Amino acid sequence: MGHWIELKPDGADPIRAWRADPEGRPRAGVVVIQEIFGVNAHIRAVTDRLAVDGYLAVAPGVFEHVEKGFDVGYDAESRARGMAVVGKVDREQTMRDVAAAIGVAGEGGKVGVLGFCFGGTIAWEAACTLTGLGAAVCYYGGGILGLKDLKPRVPTMLHFGEKDEHIPVAGVHEFAALHADLPVHLYLAGHGFNCDQRPSYDAPSAALAWTRTLEFFRKRLT
Repeated sequence: MGHWIELKPDGADPIRAWRADPEGRPRAGVVVIQEIFGVNAHIRAVTDRLAVDGYLAVAPGVFEHVEKGFDVGYDAESRARGMAVVGKVDREQTMRDVAAAIGVAGEGGKVGVLGFCFGGTIAWEAACTLTGLGAAVCYYGGGILGLKDLKPRVPTMLHFGEKDEHIPVAGVHEFAALHADLPVHLYLAGHGFNCDQRPSYDAPSAALAWTRTLEFFRKRLT
């Protein structure tokens, strides 16, 4: 369903992005932000899945500035490669990448942003700093806790796993108390529970979080 396009962010050379269009008129647009593993098969599948539900979805390859075509799996070597790349990423440029993707997704109407892990943190930053968004959903973004003093400009939903070995659940509770107006959901699952290509995949948690995500976008982006 999806295909690669060229995205032209400010301040840098063009990058690849995965774009998936729905059949018929889009209900809205969604920008999908990757984990540290690139716009890989899982992120492309999420983007395609959104198109099936009626969204024009765009996943910018924000690691392209560091390594063209970066796309890895979930073994230890891949994780090490992803961590090495993320350490070289210019976060300000990443936000410009997201802004460019918002411009493309805007062809579908109002725009939401959806991010996972590293991308969950980027989605939180985007919700708090960028214009052109109508809603944001953040999955297990560990960096969010360190950015808890930011205030989102748009309705924002967050998903975390109670068994996440990278994100302390006490920190999630502290965040939720600080942002009592935001829906912060906890699941009996670990980090990366949405990804069916990872050992930590938890089907019931993934299904419930996805249902909540779609309902949130349908309400906020129409």
